[in-house]
Amino acid sequence: MKLAARVNRIAPSPTLAMAATAKAMAAQGIDVIDFSTGEPDFDTPEPVKAAAEAAIRSGFTKYTPSSGIDELRGAIIEKLKTEQGLQYEKSQVLVSCGAKHSLYNLAEALLEAGDEIIIPTPYWVSYSDQALLNDATAVLLPTSEDDGYAIHPEALERRITARTKALIINSPCNPTGATYGRKMLEAIATIAVRHDLVVISDEIYEKVLYDGDAHVSIATLGPDIAARTVVINGVSKAYAMTGWRIGYAAGPKDLITAMGNIQSQSTSNPCSISQKAAVAALRFGEPFTKQMVAEFDRRRRVIVEGLNKIPGVSCRMPGGAFYAFPNIKGVLGKRGPTGPINNPTDLATYLLKDAHIAVVPGEPFGSPDHIRLSYATSMGTITRGIERLGTALKKLV
Repeated sequence: MKLAARVNRIAPSPTLAMAATAKAMAAQGIDVIDFSTGEPDFDTPEPVKAAAEAAIRSGFTKYTPSSGIDELRGAIIEKLKTEQGLQYEKSQVLVSCGAKHSLYNLAEALLEAGDEIIIPTPYWVSYSDQALLNDATAVLLPTSEDDGYAIHPEALERRITARTKALIINSPCNPTGATYGRKMLEAIATIAVRHDLVVISDEIYEKVLYDGDAHVSIATLGPDIAARTVVINGVSKAYAMTGWRIGYAAGPKDLITAMGNIQSQSTSNPCSISQKAAVAALRFGEPFTKQMVAEFDRRRRVIVEGLNKIPGVSCRMPGGAFYAFPNIKGVLGKRGPTGPINNPTDLATYLLKDAHIAVVPGEPFGSPDHIRLSYATSMGTITRGIERLGTALKKLV
């Protein structure tokens, strides 16, 4: 069977693949410490579950409008206005089957052969592959760990060409945990407006912030940048609802309409029950989120402190999200029981097979020097895992 050429441009999601491998090993009775999964380990809040149960009991189990029910789009509009001062109409909001689906709808509606999209690195693994699936070119914009993964205006300018159509920003960032402050966003906005770029602002981790930091959406920095920004968000990370699959996009009406038309011909509506649950999350979920983030903060400090005690490893303190992204250059070039450790993939393979620790290598995120560990797991798992990681790295020669 001859498959479409686009299939060969991409690989399966490495984060999902590593998590699946870890789960399969655990099912065989192997004690795997899993740092790979990018989802909160907390249960979905009770008010959200209650709303879903009420939806089932009332028979709200049929098709809905393909772009989402009015009640949920209204709750999203209310949220964006109350929290960020952003003004949208329902025609400017599209509800999809997760934020990843929102991003893919956007790529399909916006990108085509010959287009370029700028992606700061390190980056979430699906950004570049979604561009490739839509015949566009991902232009990577390297950032440095030394300055907190900041986007420098002059570096951004150098990557803009006549074919550049869009720029992705992700704050807080997966995998680095870096956040973009107002000053940096203002500089980015000025460039985007000058070059007529669409800005894709992935804000899925907006509520997972530490040290009193406040989220700033680039769309709030004036009407010119708001008119060319698509805000991507969802309920998965903030409300422990990854499996419910509800994300959304808010932005220019013509672009959102095009995305909605694509969705109507691909997946139709998001799950009716999940939409009702998402309404409850947006309206009543804030106390839960604050408690969850406070616990993530405790775990963040423990995992980073533990990583920095391991010889050959260094780790910045993330400002948001729930990932540690340690630099492991100090152990590259060493040798393990089955061969040399030349890159993060070699290290991740060694840790999984020999130490039964699941981490995600840095290459799919655009880094040859890092691995990613999720601390969305119990404190006991973190302390046990860091101890096991240290022991495993000491065996390298």
